[in-house]
Amino acid sequence: MLSYETWKKIKIWNRKLHFYVGLYMLLFLWLFAVSGLILNHTNWRFAQFWPDRKESTSEQSIEVPRDAGRLARARDLMGQLNVSGEIHWPNSQPEPGHLEFRLARPGQFIDVKADMHNQRATVRRTQLNGWGILYNLHTFIGVRMNNPNMERDWLLTKIWSFSIDALALGLLFMVLSSYYMWYGLIEKRRLGMIALALGMLSCGFFVVGLVWFDLK
Repeated sequence: MLSYETWKKIKIWNRKLHFYVGLYMLLFLWLFAVSGLILNHTNWRFAQFWPDRKESTSEQSIEVPRDAGRLARARDLMGQLNVSGEIHWPNSQPEPGHLEFRLARPGQFIDVKADMHNQRATVRRTQLNGWGILYNLHTFIGVRMNNPNMERDWLLTKIWSFSIDALALGLLFMVLSSYYMWYGLIEKRRLGMIALALGMLSCGFFVVGLVWFDLK
């Protein structure tokens, strides 16, 4: 059985961690809140960032990569062309002697088409505005469920995905610490139970209810 002093220390540290973790996550939460609005309201004027994109195309001479692997050759070409990003492969294979791939960055896409026979590469850049960057950050994870062979191969993608994991764990802690602080306020328990029940019912409707209605 924990002593009163121990419970008091736990309460103090819980409040401190709740404050500081919340301050750390503040801008992350705003980022995902704003980008979520853009995803949910594509008819808003500022959310229609695609027509405002800027595109440019250039051609550059290259040296044929010596490596046989597709990923190694792509990285060799990226170094020659001075470009970087998360590598996305096309669904269809190019003809022999050619290598095609897309580099994805938040707010920017770089399409590379290399002709090994003529030792030339075409680089097409698509640049989005600030709203487009926010949109991409919301969904920028470097992997796809329908493509198990796709792996994160850019350092910044790995750092960003780690940050998202940290944010998710931080939110779990914030929720649990909020429950702990609420339960300690005896005079607030009734209103808290009402709010908790309403939240559970609302979430349960979307998790279970929509599936049930769909089956009907």
